[in-house]
Amino acid sequence: MSYIEIHDAVREFPGKDAPFRALDHVNLTIERGEFICLLGPSGCGKSTLLNAVAGFDQLDEGSIRIAGQPVTQPSLKHVTIFQNYGLLPWRTVAKNVELGLESMGMPPAERQQIAEKYLELVGLADFRHRHPAELSGGMQQRVAIARALAVDPDILFMDEPFAALDALTRMKLQDEISSICREQHKTILFVTHDIDESIVLADRVVIMTPNPGRIKTIVRVDLAGRRDRTSPDFLHIRDHIFTEFAMKPADQTEYYI
Repeated sequence: MSYIEIHDAVREFPGKDAPFRALDHVNLTIERGEFICLLGPSGCGKSTLLNAVAGFDQLDEGSIRIAGQPVTQPSLKHVTIFQNYGLLPWRTVAKNVELGLESMGMPPAERQQIAEKYLELVGLADFRHRHPAELSGGMQQRVAIARALAVDPDILFMDEPFAALDALTRMKLQDEISSICREQHKTILFVTHDIDESIVLADRVVIMTPNPGRIKTIVRVDLAGRRDRTSPDFLHIRDHIFTEFAMKPADQTEYYI
């Protein structure tokens, strides 16, 4: 049994003339500790699928199970990171990281110790007493990542968390989150429309196509360690994914590169 099992997932939304089918019989399994990127253009159902797996939305047909249990609502052990960071402006960086730990009823001294650990991990220990407005966008996103990791989640859901950042900051955070999450052995479902980002991060890239949202191809990214965006192997996978988007939709396949 796989850790996450998505079986025949269908999700429809009301439309002017007829229902809009955002997900059309999507099937996907994810193993514990895998980093999966959902890649595709706007409207292909990436975020809809992530929201369903995270428990924020319910399917019209099909099922989603995590560790054998049906997903019916969000879980404290499954944390979602969005584009807008979600930091509380009146709290310091450290207190923002402690937020989830407070909801768990953890004693103050232990909260502070854990927050310090994860601020150190994301390189923001020296900014613990600052407020979000005093930080750059990239630094705010690091705080959001530290806050998510601090509660030791089983799964991280990320919905285009770097989309609003400049290109250089985005590349730096891609490398950092890849390294951190592999060291932490987290299971991650990550939504993106950026091909290079998906290759930098993922163990497998799930390519989705729109109207209706379906899985077209799954590409396994067999690149060890930090990924060099200029290496022949990286560029080979990138070219293959570009080719997949150019091809007409077909039945779901999986490639090992």
